[in-house]
Amino acid sequence: RNHRLAALHAFFRYVQAEEPARMHQCQNILAIPLRKHARPTVGYLSKEELAAILAQPDLRTPQGRRDAVLLSVLYDAGARVQELVDLSVGDVRLDPPAQLRLLGKGRKMRAVPLMGNTVQLLRTHLQENQLDHPEQFEKPLFQNARHERLTRSGIRYILHKYVVLARSKCPSLNRTVSPHQLRHTKGMDLLQSGISLDMIRDFLGHVDAKTTQIYARANLEMKCKALEKISEPSSVQTIPSWQQNKGLLDWLRSL
Repeated sequence: RNHRLAALHAFFRYVQAEEPARMHQCQNILAIPLRKHARPTVGYLSKEELAAILAQPDLRTPQGRRDAVLLSVLYDAGARVQELVDLSVGDVRLDPPAQLRLLGKGRKMRAVPLMGNTVQLLRTHLQENQLDHPEQFEKPLFQNARHERLTRSGIRYILHKYVVLARSKCPSLNRTVSPHQLRHTKGMDLLQSGISLDMIRDFLGHVDAKTTQIYARANLEMKCKALEKISEPSSVQTIPSWQQNKGLLDWLRSL
């Protein structure tokens, strides 16, 4: 409905500009509101779920080591999957302060800091694949078996594979987990660590500040659910209801 109405609105904005005599009719049509939809809740992982996924790659194999770095960067940088695809070796800085340069929406560049464990994984990844030389800076950071840049679907497949493996140790992962959920998880972790929404917006590269508000709403919902699980302490006294006191009611009627 909203897609059709948006198309009609665009058409009648054009009509009123071309035919001012029809402006009143056009304004009546433009006044028809779009249907409101419930905002979807943010899908994010618990600390146990995230840890279970990150622990799955087999570090004894080259592919497993690559996947361990990929998953760590995906979460730690709060990167969109396309931002991860576009990463080149030259976008990585491992000297303090370690950071990653991401090309986000609207071709906007941003630098995000990296945690110590991710830095160590990246350093090993670059050395093992002989990518730690200036002449390799244009090469893709994450490559497939043919040394080509990984695709979006390839990254989704890698994540799905380890989610399936993690289910035996973490049954709550019996659902679809997308790369974007790791980004949401990073946003929630930043918020719960006391980072302001403005800083989270800059970190995640949100164009619209309203987008960042979803983390505040999700955090409030989580707190409310936690409070619902807490039983009232035994010392809390309830106020007696005079309507249920038969003796008091009989005495009042006798007055």
